[in-house]
Amino acid sequence: GHVDGGVASSRKRKPRELTPVQSALALLVRREHSQKDLARKLSARGIAEREISETIERLAGDGWQSDARFGEMLVRTRVAHGYGPVRIRAELGTHGLDGEAIQAAMATFEGDWLAVASDLLARRLSSGRAQDLAQRRKAADFLYRRGFDGDMVRAAMKAVSGY
Repeated sequence: GHVDGGVASSRKRKPRELTPVQSALALLVRREHSQKDLARKLSARGIAEREISETIERLAGDGWQSDARFGEMLVRTRVAHGYGPVRIRAELGTHGLDGEAIQAAMATFEGDWLAVASDLLARRLSSGRAQDLAQRRKAADFLYRRGFDGDMVRAAMKAVSGY
């Protein structure tokens, strides 16, 4: 008779469940996550609260997870997409970073917020439209929505359109 060397039966076995650490690493390899985001995603995968905090503590201790690195990455990408400090600070808060971590992340931006705001504004206002009050108001609203404060908006308006 034919002897099956167990090859077929091993193929039918269910893939092994990932450990909490493996699940977390799979997420962190793709991109940086804050501890809060990681906990939320692991919880959604049915991992127990206690296991989640042990896992995150271990990965943070080994340098796989870092709220500081996450914050720096978020600041860098948001600035690159033309967002201002008010909006970025608020977003860092939603990811569970505390005041100190938010300050540290914001401090990693070595550019000039006014230059970012002015650059955005210059792209929105062609020379002719800068004279039009309605256009200027619209452009200012755009900067507020992007997360620049009143002082920055006024300074950028002055720099770009002379008003």
